[in-house]
Amino acid sequence: MKKVFAYGALAVALAIGAERVTAGTNPNTLTLAIYGDSPYFDQAFDPAPPWTVGPPPKLPGAEFNKTAAFINTINADPSVQEVIFVGDIHSGSEACTKPFDEAIFNFWKAFVRPLIYTPGDNEWSDCSKAKELAGLDVFGNPPDNAGIAGAPVANPLAHLSLVRSLFFANQGSTLGQHPMQVISQATAHDPDHPEDAAYVENVMWGQSKTVFVTLNLPGGSNNDTDAWNGTGNTNDVTKERDVRTPADVRWLNQAFAMAEADNAHSVVIIGQADMWDTTDKPAHQTFYEPIIEAIALNTSAYGKPVLYINGDSHIYRSDNPLQDNSTCYTETKQCAGDAWDQHNYYNVPNFHRIVVHGSTFPMEWLKLSIDPRAAWENKPTPTSWGPFSWQRETQTQLTPAH
Repeated sequence: MKKVFAYGALAVALAIGAERVTAGTNPNTLTLAIYGDSPYFDQAFDPAPPWTVGPPPKLPGAEFNKTAAFINTINADPSVQEVIFVGDIHSGSEACTKPFDEAIFNFWKAFVRPLIYTPGDNEWSDCSKAKELAGLDVFGNPPDNAGIAGAPVANPLAHLSLVRSLFFANQGSTLGQHPMQVISQATAHDPDHPEDAAYVENVMWGQSKTVFVTLNLPGGSNNDTDAWNGTGNTNDVTKERDVRTPADVRWLNQAFAMAEADNAHSVVIIGQADMWDTTDKPAHQTFYEPIIEAIALNTSAYGKPVLYINGDSHIYRSDNPLQDNSTCYTETKQCAGDAWDQHNYYNVPNFHRIVVHGSTFPMEWLKLSIDPRAAWENKPTPTSWGPFSWQRETQTQLTPAH
């Protein structure tokens, strides 16, 4: 097993009896492949449509059927050292089922490098919402009980348990044919909060003078206004959110403590949610505020570059939503810096965010490189910021022909 932080000590982790970890001293550039919101099966597949009336035709299972080939494009790049998946293993119109989750797990066995996964809303917190309840999975199966005897059909917590049992069965280890060691909140949680041990999916690791941390942060609404199974289970929604959100904050705080203790060059935060989604209802942003506040306060105090990577809203975007009027790029053009308006309380210049493209053809992954020798004050470009540089790896050859 690959170990990336086996040397040095993390004072905070040691204080709570956790493993010894460090961001490391290796000055070499680190390159990662990042993607999410895939595979979605309800896709219009022809960018030059031959139809004349009605909506574009769909090709059910199109992305699912291309997943093996898509994974091969990442495996074929010798510069990629790790893979990160930022959530949503199926669309919000597909049923949550055990056979589908198992199929994705089996697909992911093909990744040669370590694979780090943070769950999205579609595979657990949205399982009982109307579109998913009415949907089928790619095999034609209706929503199920996640294989848990006695669990209600499409129950979000049952499906989160399924995700944990499949994808996080080996605590402290990633997926992939050559897994690497990470620190899980299940074993390194604050002993004053034993409830945090449930979050095996929250991990951190240090590599190439950078601290990485994942947060279980479902997109859409953070379970704030959309009830499970209709309007009768709002208490369940509130209880889930009120336990998970402070656990995420404590894990985030611990990651920054690790970065400070090890004099790390930068921090990378990985979550599924677009907490600044300009296309969603403003009310859906409300209960992300504790996470955003924790990011802003920690980033300001840290004073070095911090990058947040998310999926959820599907459209590639590069911006700083913690600074008013920051430069913004989306897909192929410059865009307005309107994300700041979603939480217009902050001015944090040493923060940046990338939304990875997802859900539609052409399928793509983001190639992110981190050079710990670079100064974060370097002038930003459309594809670089401080020690981070990236390029969109669009796989047009996988788009089905009409």
